[in-house]
Amino acid sequence: MQSTIEPVVKDLVLIGGGHVHAIALRMFGMKPLPGVRITLISEASESAYSGMLPGRVANLYTDEKCHVNLCALADFAGAQFYIDQVTNLDLEHKQVICAHHPPIAFDVLSIDIGSTPSLPEGIRDQKGVIPAKPVRAFLDRWDELIDRVSRHPETPVRLGIVGGGAAGVELSLSMHRRIQEILRAAHQPSTNLEIHLIHRGPQLVPQFNLWVCHCLRSLLAQRHIHLHLNEEVETVEAHSIRCKSGFEVTCDAIVWVTQASAPDWLSKTGLTTDEKGFVLVNDALQSLNYPFVFAVGDVATMINHPRPKAGVFAVRQGKPLVRNLRRFLQNQPLKPFHPQKRYLSLLNTADGAAVAAWGRLGWRSPLLWRWKDHIDQRFMQRLNHLPSMPAPSPSPPPLSPMPCAGCGSKVGSNVLSRVLNRIQQTSHAPSPQILIGLEDPDDAAVIQIPAGQVMVQTVDYFTTLIHDPFVFGQISANHSLSDLYAMGATPHSALAIATVPYGAAAPVEESLYQLLSGAVQVLNDAGAVLIGGHTTEGAELAFGVACNGLAPESALLRKGGMQPGQALILTKPLGTGTLFAAKMQRKALGRWIDQAVESMLRSNQQASRCLLEHHATACTDVTGFGLVGHLVEMVQASNVAVKLHLESLPILPGALQTARIGILSSLQPQNLRACQFIDNWESVSVLPQFQLLFDPQTSGGLLAAVPQEHAIACLQQLKASGYPSSAIIGETVPLQVGRSPISLVGL
Repeated sequence: MQSTIEPVVKDLVLIGGGHVHAIALRMFGMKPLPGVRITLISEASESAYSGMLPGRVANLYTDEKCHVNLCALADFAGAQFYIDQVTNLDLEHKQVICAHHPPIAFDVLSIDIGSTPSLPEGIRDQKGVIPAKPVRAFLDRWDELIDRVSRHPETPVRLGIVGGGAAGVELSLSMHRRIQEILRAAHQPSTNLEIHLIHRGPQLVPQFNLWVCHCLRSLLAQRHIHLHLNEEVETVEAHSIRCKSGFEVTCDAIVWVTQASAPDWLSKTGLTTDEKGFVLVNDALQSLNYPFVFAVGDVATMINHPRPKAGVFAVRQGKPLVRNLRRFLQNQPLKPFHPQKRYLSLLNTADGAAVAAWGRLGWRSPLLWRWKDHIDQRFMQRLNHLPSMPAPSPSPPPLSPMPCAGCGSKVGSNVLSRVLNRIQQTSHAPSPQILIGLEDPDDAAVIQIPAGQVMVQTVDYFTTLIHDPFVFGQISANHSLSDLYAMGATPHSALAIATVPYGAAAPVEESLYQLLSGAVQVLNDAGAVLIGGHTTEGAELAFGVACNGLAPESALLRKGGMQPGQALILTKPLGTGTLFAAKMQRKALGRWIDQAVESMLRSNQQASRCLLEHHATACTDVTGFGLVGHLVEMVQASNVAVKLHLESLPILPGALQTARIGILSSLQPQNLRACQFIDNWESVSVLPQFQLLFDPQTSGGLLAAVPQEHAIACLQQLKASGYPSSAIIGETVPLQVGRSPISLVGL
């Protein structure tokens, strides 16, 4: 029977997680592009919806309500998702240049990165200014301010807001509502808050009609928000705003909400831009000088239909963009998009009402707020509450025949040679102990083991859990190296085995290059070198590393070295199993996955050194068997018992929530069999912390037994060395006959 598969032929890269790309990802998920691999590059895993930002500031919405979960959306679209900052484009070679990834190849590119407020040269105190974009940074600073006001409501606070457009007015009203809410709850006078709104023009919200302008001015006056028109900011120093007229005001925080500007790196790309640096596009949303580049949202200016930088236009570009990307990739003529000339604006006045502006018409009513809230929440639900896709037809039409599985399904020699040449340019020089390595044409690597040392070897291999081959390569290498660190060995060399998805030569080369680049970076940082491996093509991305380490035999750490009276130290938090199970169900917040990935990318090398310096006698790394599974191996080998303190367990953000609702790894039932070694498991089994004892970890932490007299110093050094979640989670005690070796101390 001949199987069928659709190999990757072309790469579509989306830069930015703005409104248009969010809509596009949903549409691609509903109707995939055959043979096209989509990659989303974004600086964050969540994207704020601008229409709900004032409501979030006013405490009307939670983060979850007003942020698009790009991680879940990319999964739904079957897209790769790279979290990184784009710094340039190499349009001649069709590559995206990022801050932390190797160059990312594409066939077609779309840009939707929004805009940022224009900051003048006179701002000398950059840290004292809070730009309204990027939104995540703005909200973090706003939350810090709210926390400070909540802790000290008796202390007067003065805010300066620069920019009298719609966004500046909405933020002024929303900030006023939130802080007055705190002052009322603390029984403090409303005069403890003073807000100054500074605008360089003669008219507030100049993009709207006079009725809307007068209505908003009246609302500002009613709330005692000081409006300063015809005032252009000249300098900002030490929380002080000084205008060209001589007007000056001192503020505790300064929020910048002025006219939009384009990111600086766009000017270096060679794309045709307007006078403000925004990408000029034609009616098909296509760059004027590079037809394989599209641009949408605030970052683009339609040369034939210029419009204000407003979200109302961006959300309507989603369908035209997807339609033209499909047609371009299929070599079909593109279709023009003509944005509307008149548009309805609804402004949140943070008092249960909203103001509508439509041409010369204006209206304010609580009904308008309900309408706006309904529109916004419905839009977000479409992006965050994604439909379950129907199961594939049992007899799908044949696409492309699956490549032959003979000869190990090897990647083509030309592709492999090109990748290895690129990888070797970034690799460290091999150790003189490597007699035959990656640069040699021989069939196997040859290593000379130094006298007086032993070779420590380990291997791991698994399918990808994150749709970023570079990061997956990093995680896989860290995961495998942890076995060496757990035994006190020094990494020396490694062999890689990679399976990359079927595809044309260029996409296969790109996947393999990103994957090996991530692994080589981690190996290089560890002082090890890649000396060979094997590559295959398959249905999904998978990767493994066989690592070699060296150590004096007398210095090896073993699982069987625990002694009664020692402290148990865990260097990383638990929870990757349940979080990635939730990710597969699209029920994990993007920031939870970000923090899990950050933990998995943290090498255990420094932790191993720290544990050895503080006289650890036994160690293991916590991986697939879960904490208890690996601990059982230690207590059985050492013939001791342990007490674990559940309240001391370090846990990744979100893991308790996902475990509490029953989202667990498929390995959980097998790992739970280890509860037979827990003396009192029944009394605490209902707690979500209990489930995390059996949660399988990827690139988890080290678990070590350290003498009690060294435990506190060891923990302090671990935290100072970059392991902020490290914790003393229990202690070893003598084994009692007839009792299970592990007991749990509950919350």
